[in-house]
Amino acid sequence: MKKNYTFFLMLLLYAYSQGQTSCDEAYPDLNYAYSHVKSAYNSNNITHLKFYSNKSVKAFERAKLILNNCNCEEAYNNVYDGYELLSKVSDAESYEDGRFYVSRGQKKAKQSILELDKCTELSNSDENLEALQDEQLNLKQQQLELKEKEKELKRKLAEQKQKELLIKKEMLINSFEAAISSKIKNFNEILKICECNDELINKNLFYNDLVSKNIRDIKTYYLNNIKEITSNYLVKLNICNNL
Repeated sequence: MKKNYTFFLMLLLYAYSQGQTSCDEAYPDLNYAYSHVKSAYNSNNITHLKFYSNKSVKAFERAKLILNNCNCEEAYNNVYDGYELLSKVSDAESYEDGRFYVSRGQKKAKQSILELDKCTELSNSDENLEALQDEQLNLKQQQLELKEKEKELKRKLAEQKQKELLIKKEMLINSFEAAISSKIKNFNEILKICECNDELINKNLFYNDLVSKNIRDIKTYYLNNIKEITSNYLVKLNICNNL
């Protein structure tokens, strides 16, 4: 109960002044604590034992402040236990007594790092998942934009083809009209020379009716028109000749 009470009390005290802290920031102090406590454990006299234990205590103390603000309670509890154990080394009367606390403190230091790994891995996993979801949304949005661009491109290509087809029809109609007008003019001049009181008139469809047809139908219409004009010319010429 004491550890949990202290944990939540310190959490409230530092939350307002320091805000939420990243758990990753505790790694350097935990590594220092673990390194110093190992040096203490490997010491062969009580002076060095207390010296390195004190360094480890200070590193644990810094780590406690960070872990209070990042929701990694298991790592905090191990740091708290390690801090309490190593704090007793300074009052140890013998090398054996001090080494007893150092041995336990070393285990707590190692476990605190393992627990911190779990917290940061979970956090990184959540961040990676969120990043992946964002990336998927971005890709989906890009795909939609590409589809819209593709539709727009197809629409423009279709419009361009329609314009090109319309121009082709207009050129074909104009060419036929020019040829027929020239032919009718020549026929009428011949009829005039022959003193025939008659002339040919070009009966053409309205432009909109012609341009709405396809290329093949336009050609068929004009070929039939030319045949009809030629036939009418021959009839008029024969009538005029028989007068």
